[in-house]
Amino acid sequence: MKGSYDYIVVGAGSAGAVLASRLSENPAVNVLLLEAGPKDNSFWIHLPIGYGKTMWSKKYNWCFHTEPDPGMNNRSIYWPRGKTLGGCSSINGLIYIRGQREDYDHWAELGNSGWSYDELLPYFIRSERNQRGASEYHGGDGPLSVSDIGDKNELIEAFISGAGESGVPRTDDFNGEKQEGAGYYQLTTWKGWRWSTAKGYLKPARNRSNLTVETNAQATGLILEGKRAVGVRYVQGGISHEARATGEVLLSAGALQSPQLLQLSGIGPAAVLQKFGIPVVHELPGVGENLQDHLQIRATYEATIPTTNDQLNSLIGQAKLGLQWLLHRSGPLAVGINQGGCFMKALPDEAKSPDIQFHVATLSADMAGGSVHPFSGFTLSVCQLRPESRGHAHIQSADPMVPPAMVPNYLSTDLDRRTAVASLRAARAIAESASMKPYVKREVKPGPDATTDEELLEFSRNHGATIFHPSGTCKMGVASDPMAVLDERLRVRGIEALRVIDCSSMPTLVSGNTNGPVVAMAEKAVDMILEDARKGSGSEDVSARHDPKTEPATTSV
Repeated sequence: MKGSYDYIVVGAGSAGAVLASRLSENPAVNVLLLEAGPKDNSFWIHLPIGYGKTMWSKKYNWCFHTEPDPGMNNRSIYWPRGKTLGGCSSINGLIYIRGQREDYDHWAELGNSGWSYDELLPYFIRSERNQRGASEYHGGDGPLSVSDIGDKNELIEAFISGAGESGVPRTDDFNGEKQEGAGYYQLTTWKGWRWSTAKGYLKPARNRSNLTVETNAQATGLILEGKRAVGVRYVQGGISHEARATGEVLLSAGALQSPQLLQLSGIGPAAVLQKFGIPVVHELPGVGENLQDHLQIRATYEATIPTTNDQLNSLIGQAKLGLQWLLHRSGPLAVGINQGGCFMKALPDEAKSPDIQFHVATLSADMAGGSVHPFSGFTLSVCQLRPESRGHAHIQSADPMVPPAMVPNYLSTDLDRRTAVASLRAARAIAESASMKPYVKREVKPGPDATTDEELLEFSRNHGATIFHPSGTCKMGVASDPMAVLDERLRVRGIEALRVIDCSSMPTLVSGNTNGPVVAMAEKAVDMILEDARKGSGSEDVSARHDPKTEPATTSV
């Protein structure tokens, strides 16, 4: 036994670090945070472009692979996932996107009260320290630092103008009144450094005596008494431990491992549990189902001007990049890979709001984090924002150290297949625009031989990959939905004192990158946890101290 705590948080990632920091603001509350990976003390974690290194690091990355996917010509797709303090926020592509108003209003329409855009916006604002300062849509003093890409780039400017020729207006804020537009991304960076939730939320809280952080501590299952969660089992240094929770257990292990832990603990689809001899404590058929992800399709081009490829392929170029970062905290090392983007409609007759997203990189490689090409290259990476395809994540062993089987079922619906083709045609239209054509020497992939819908779809099957947003496997929903794992307060249905707070909680995938939304969800979850605790104990209304509409973040950075 390692002791007793009010709250145990499993996973110190984008959500878990927020939960542990906020809950431990009350010195009367004891919090245990368990993280399966090590501390985030690698230089490559903190250097923005360093995720090209952590993308393949088995120390800081789970390095998962999906099962062979029929929709991808039976390819197994590499799925990196963060395994360190900060989780995926320590190894991701840094882009700060919230999604569309319609995403969250749809959650509320599904019966998840409290999750509309207007109700979640205050939590986005509370979490954010935007370089531009506070405004109607942005926070100025929150723990999560967000900054602009300072320098204009010739290629990005050409892309923005080319998108304009396709009817997409220029925008300077994808997270403002509307998402549609082309422009530069804002990043979770600050003065040339990555700003993960470990840095923004957890680091200022680490000296609190009521917060215990255990790294290299992999949870192996829940401790249940009847249908109440009372603790967590975990392994650290080869030794098994148990920790007890007098309040709640909060799972924030991510869309793959939160459902895995539930299934290992006897909570999930009976047939899956029985297959591995796990007694069914509570049958919840939706655990591990509803898996969604953004499929990334990369169109690569050789440029007529030098790009970041040339700098990275030259020792002198690398030295100049390093010097630019050392002296000014600027340049490619400070902004990662994708600088610009675009949200637009690939199927304008069907989509009510933007249905695809571009990530534009001033370099090119065969895959994200791969070695750059030997020529001057750039990438127009495009993904469908709201895929219909659904997969699952199921345990494939009773051994908690064996990863779950991940089955995304990419391109399994007609809409998803048509959107993939239309998105590549949209990329070509921008590349062939009057503004961008002078910068294009040749299309490398898909290449000029891919002209028909069938050929473009086949290219998508052969080369598509994740853009790192698996979600939905413990979705919240109404009681009448047999596949809903959580209620609207993120409590596991049928099990007391247990919540899931991470991307798996999303009923449908948001229209964009997922880190910002998960941080806001965790901020909201803290208020719900405190409010429910107050109602259960009759103590003071501590939730009033956390009103996002009236009070700035109490964890300053």
